Amino acid sequence: MFPPAAESYLTDGRTVWSWLTTHDHKRIGVMFLGLTLFFFLVGGLFALALRIELLTPGRTIMGHLAYNRMFTLHGVTMVWLFMIPAIPSAFGNFLVPLMIGARDVAFPRLNLASVYLYVLGASVTLWGMFEGGADTGWTFYTPYSTTTGTAVLPVLVGVFIIGFSTILTGLNFIATVHTLRAPGLTWMKLPLFVWAIYGTSIIQVLATPVLGMVLLLVALERVVGAGIFDPARGGDPLLFQHLFWFYSHPAVYIMVLPSMGVISEAVCAFSRKNAFSYRMIVYSTLGIAFVGFFTWGHHMFTSGQSTFGAGAFGAMSMLVAIFTAIKIFSWLGTLYRGSIAIESPLLYTLGFMFFLFFGGMIGVAYATTSLNLHWHDTYSVVAHFHFIMVGATVMAFLGALHYWFPKMSGRRAPAKLANGAAVLIIFGFIATFVPQFLLGNLGMPRRYADYPPHFQSLHVASTAGASLLAFGFLIIAGYLAWSLRYGEVAGDNPWGSEGFEWRSASPPPTHNFTTTPEYPTGPHEYAREEVPHAA
Repeated sequence: MFPPAAESYLTDGRTVWSWLTTHDHKRIGVMFLGLTLFFFLVGGLFALALRIELLTPGRTIMGHLAYNRMFTLHGVTMVWLFMIPAIPSAFGNFLVPLMIGARDVAFPRLNLASVYLYVLGASVTLWGMFEGGADTGWTFYTPYSTTTGTAVLPVLVGVFIIGFSTILTGLNFIATVHTLRAPGLTWMKLPLFVWAIYGTSIIQVLATPVLGMVLLLVALERVVGAGIFDPARGGDPLLFQHLFWFYSHPAVYIMVLPSMGVISEAVCAFSRKNAFSYRMIVYSTLGIAFVGFFTWGHHMFTSGQSTFGAGAFGAMSMLVAIFTAIKIFSWLGTLYRGSIAIESPLLYTLGFMFFLFFGGMIGVAYATTSLNLHWHDTYSVVAHFHFIMVGATVMAFLGALHYWFPKMSGRRAPAKLANGAAVLIIFGFIATFVPQFLLGNLGMPRRYADYPPHFQSLHVASTAGASLLAFGFLIIAGYLAWSLRYGEVAGDNPWGSEGFEWRSASPPPTHNFTTTPEYPTGPHEYAREEVPHAA
């Protein structure tokens, strides 16, 4: 039996110090949400600066070195400071204990430490970027990253520190799911979002130390001149690529797997149905987490690896597509003949499915060596990356933000405005990145500040799409900020969802539940009865 709670987690301690020293997983999730939203804004502004520079074939607003630094700043901010931590650290922290009937995560103090490690790493990274401005791109490819005169070292150290935050978060979730589930909540009754966070945590714990090791080796080579990656010193730059992509390809699923968990929850909630194939979604989640460790070599098809190696990595990459297809067919099966409620989280869900399917099919083509050789290092790769990593991840992030906003704040966002903004965001992404697919097919190389004049019309179209996106994000920021104070009071379960997290009050009390929640004896059910949506 949990103690009665007179106040929600938002009002149980109103000082700044109470937030800075909190062990409450919900407050830590909200802090991560605020931090990642800030860096999403910062990374988006850097992207707009890049798109403005590319409006004309020559110099528009910055020179070549400034462009390379801005390109690196955008990539580092979006990948390491937003997309990797956004859903696991923010929504995972807030929701996983609620979904499994726990009072908190297994290690609350380590959870708070992960916030401060993230802040420290982000501060060192951005200090390095603004102090000297690394120009290596977010991948830090050697031997350039070991020889350039720009400030690479503090950026490496900052990302290294952020990695510790990621590891602590992953360890916490694994221990929490194993040890703190409420009585009766067996593995095959877990919410699909919890399964997604669990699979992601395994990747975080196993893969992130490899990234930390390779970043330290690059730093060591810059500081003492060790010949590890620089061929001029007897090193091997391909060794860096193998180590970096051994982490960075599983990192793709650190971003995408939690997004898939969000979609699984939203599809069930807004179709008023149980998951079409709960077990297949679970097994495909674990399959993606496992196979993701064996596909890093498809980033290196042009590096001179053996024909057998290229073929093996290509085949393993296509296997990931099979697991992804299982999820897509399960989501469609769940929606089929469901009692569909058109709400903004469902619109973002449909946007996610489009970007995942379209970008994923192109990914299968990239896994074919002969096609990859043509598209490698062109804007087609940029478009594919952004369709999957940015388009799909941001769709899921915004869907999660709108779906669980009433749970976190106790208030609802204006429905019509939220639906309109969702449509604007989806079309903005399409308008931004479809021209880049066309640029890649025409042979436009990525990472170039200047280009031949016949590419200009497509660059202008892409920049126009980015402007549309920026306008959509401003609308969302405006009405969510307004809703925090003036939005309609949501009630405990405004969506009529049977997801486990909605068994607590909205916003939840400090200890989540006043009594230990009871879970069904059969398989996990999301919508056992028809519950009409709130007006």
